[in-house]
Amino acid sequence: MESDTVVQELIGGNAVLLAIAFLIILSIFLGVRIVPQSEKHVVERFGRLRAVLGPGINFIVPFLDRVAHRISVLERQLPTAQQDAITTDNVLVKVETSVFYRIIEPEKTVYRIRDVDAAIATTVAGIVRSEIGKMELDAVQSNRNELTAKIREQVAAMVDDWGIEVTRAEILDVNLDDATRAAMLQQLNAERARRAQVTEAEGKKRAIELNADGELYAAEQLAKAKRVLAEAEAFSTAVIAEAIKENGIEAAQYQIAIKQVEALTAVGQGAGKQTLIVPAAALDAFTDAFKMVKGRL
Repeated sequence: MESDTVVQELIGGNAVLLAIAFLIILSIFLGVRIVPQSEKHVVERFGRLRAVLGPGINFIVPFLDRVAHRISVLERQLPTAQQDAITTDNVLVKVETSVFYRIIEPEKTVYRIRDVDAAIATTVAGIVRSEIGKMELDAVQSNRNELTAKIREQVAAMVDDWGIEVTRAEILDVNLDDATRAAMLQQLNAERARRAQVTEAEGKKRAIELNADGELYAAEQLAKAKRVLAEAEAFSTAVIAEAIKENGIEAAQYQIAIKQVEALTAVGQGAGKQTLIVPAAALDAFTDAFKMVKGRL
């Protein structure tokens, strides 16, 4: 009997030790939390926010604290969505958008918003419709980068209370219905035809300007030539006048005789056989001219 009592005491003592050891191991297991680099853990104590555990080894109070949410901080992409919007010139467009975001404050995301993806998608759709409603279709097509920057800025401001950072918000495409597309194509063809006509008209205008410049240049050169000839003639006349002034009538007669000889020589050098009927007075003048020239020589 005594031996049975001793065995029971030993078993009871070991059970207590085993229970204590098990409790210690369980406390360590529950109190130590290793958080991966790509996550953050939200800890609650009796249903209230206690702490946010970052990457690495963390310690919590066993049986009082528990990890209620494991939040990934990796960048996420929303599914590509299409929103209908109407521009100020009453054109219906379908805008295709893409949004990337990451959670930076899990305590806000967990306790302030239920469906993050749906909330961001709804916010982006509203902002896209609002911004496109302020612009005409041509401005939407040509200022897509500016429009994207405005949308990204407004989305980032709207989701800041949710502990979310919008890393990228892009407009992938702006689609039109068939009727609007056909009208734009017709307008584009008309604009190309107009530019071709303008180019052709400018080419003709340039050709006329160049032709006029050429004629003006030719006229200027001709005027310069006439001026040179006139100056030469004036110089020759001045020389003759000076000679007449110095030598009297004899110099004038000499010049007339020279001209008469040159004129008769030119007539005589004509092509073919020529018969000249020269008045007696002309023969006398020619003779006088010949004598004067001979006398000069």
